[in-house]
Amino acid sequence: MQATTAPGKSQPATFTENKYIITLVFVTSLFMFWGIAITMGDVLNKHFQHVLSLTKTQSAFVQFAIFGAYFVMGIPAGLFMKRFGYKKGVLLGLSLFATGSFLFVPAAAAASFTYFGIALFILGCGISTLETVAHPFVASLGDQRTSDQRINFAQAFNALGAIIGPAIGSYFLLRNNTVGSTDLTSVKTLYIVIGSVIATIAILFSFVKVPALTDPHGVVDSAAANVDVEPGKSLFQHKHFVWAVIAQFFNVAAQGGTWAFFINYGHEKMGFSDETAGNYMVLFMGLMLVGRFVGTFLMRVIAPHTLLAIFAACNIVMCLIITQSFGWPSFIALMMLNFFFSIMFPTIFSLGLKNLGSHTQQASSFISMGVVGGAILPFLMGMAAEHDVAKAYYLPIVCYTFIFLFGAKFYKVK
Repeated sequence: MQATTAPGKSQPATFTENKYIITLVFVTSLFMFWGIAITMGDVLNKHFQHVLSLTKTQSAFVQFAIFGAYFVMGIPAGLFMKRFGYKKGVLLGLSLFATGSFLFVPAAAAASFTYFGIALFILGCGISTLETVAHPFVASLGDQRTSDQRINFAQAFNALGAIIGPAIGSYFLLRNNTVGSTDLTSVKTLYIVIGSVIATIAILFSFVKVPALTDPHGVVDSAAANVDVEPGKSLFQHKHFVWAVIAQFFNVAAQGGTWAFFINYGHEKMGFSDETAGNYMVLFMGLMLVGRFVGTFLMRVIAPHTLLAIFAACNIVMCLIITQSFGWPSFIALMMLNFFFSIMFPTIFSLGLKNLGSHTQQASSFISMGVVGGAILPFLMGMAAEHDVAKAYYLPIVCYTFIFLFGAKFYKVK
């Protein structure tokens, strides 16, 4: 990676150091695995509508269970990480992830949506822990001046996971959907495989020797931030952090609702079969991967907060087109939502962690808790989608408006 030189710095900031390469590879892989898990939930949403005879509003509990776990687990995960370190935090997250996956077996045997909800909640606690730990972990694997690039690079692999998730889900779950079927064997088999893979990754990571880390956010970089920092401030006196938590809430709310009803939109507005709509979701997630790489490149010439505001404004326009049910133009706009969404999560996360010093790990917990927005908007969009799935996409406009304001103004470190 090309080095970046910050104002007032004679020494260029490299992407990372050689001693961190193995650790960076493992931690980056975690972004991919929870990307698979979250988008698999969107396929489950549609699959459960069939095999468990659920309404759109009821099936939104899939997202509620996963994203609600972020709210519950955010602070405990941060406290665990602060006491026991990044590596043990990762192992805790992987253990919960695997446990939740294996619990799909008794849930499928009982054909109980309640049991599936419990399994999804535990799985969600695992990916919440991983997400809370992984962002500051990646940020610590190099200079603070390149932390935006590192986090966006790692999040590109989250986008790769988001492509793999619906591809696997569409093939194993939606391909064989038949009217009146209550067969959950494919769900059970799929999550046994997922749990086994995650357990294997946990075992392998336990043998990785993590080099001693000096958290770059713990060293205030006044020149890079272009401000005079007051190290005596409490966490919540850092206004940019508070706004980042709120922005992340709205960001994941928009994500959760958009992803949850993508397949429904393809089926109801475009006339696709569920499997075809699921296959388009693979392309949908592919656009997020492209957006992550494009965004990482653009951040070399455009300030991250400015790019965030531009992409948020573009998504407001996309939502307005989607709601009009113009056929292919509206469906293409729906696809493009994910391209412009791509940089939002990692950029909000990174901007929120700037110059927080010893508060960085605690701040990561609170920003992760903002993900609970993904548990709320799908319910509201589900109620709207019962009448018209296209009109449900008016709701994310509120979210993107706030993200635009964060990128334009509220990101500033004071």
